[in-house]
Amino acid sequence: MTLQVYAIFSSIQGESTRSGLPTTFIRLAGCPLNCSYCDTRLACEATGDSMTVDDVVEKVAQHGRRLVEVTGGEPLAQKSALPLMTALADKGFDVMLETSGAFSIANVDPRVRVIMDVKTPGSQMRDKMDMSNLDLLDSNRHELKFVITSRDDFDWASVLIRTRKLAGTCELLFSPASGLLKGEELAKWILDANLPVRLQLQVHKILWPGEENK
Repeated sequence: MTLQVYAIFSSIQGESTRSGLPTTFIRLAGCPLNCSYCDTRLACEATGDSMTVDDVVEKVAQHGRRLVEVTGGEPLAQKSALPLMTALADKGFDVMLETSGAFSIANVDPRVRVIMDVKTPGSQMRDKMDMSNLDLLDSNRHELKFVITSRDDFDWASVLIRTRKLAGTCELLFSPASGLLKGEELAKWILDANLPVRLQLQVHKILWPGEENK
């Protein structure tokens, strides 16, 4: 079992409810989507280096951190991402998956915490979203991330949360799209709407502005 790997590196977790924690990232190469706000285009367009699952696990172990995130690109576009996450969990790592929502999360190891994007209209990829993933949510291991580019995105996401009764099903994260929406503006909308979501700012971009996420 092999994977195309763009980079394996350690950094501070910038998003999700684990924000701020030291994390080893496995960034897989390639993505079939083309989101308007993508901040990892180099990884999405790269072919990466071919590595076996065992090689990746060994490399991660060398970093000496318990928290590991499999990200991309789009990890689930590579079939070997599933056995990779299982192998990491078997070794005792606390595993996270960041995924676009375009692929089913049904077969992700139940020990993995899934942070799944819900593609807003402003992403220009809303039609790629597998909405059946919303029927699989587990409050103990799933988080939904909405990247908000505009007031239209905010209103669309608010309606989706109400109509799909997502409040309470899992953590709901709202992030301002970098360079398109200010965090303070999104915060005001959340307060005014009394929406049961968590405002999420990208810590890594605050710490290291202007750098692509490797």
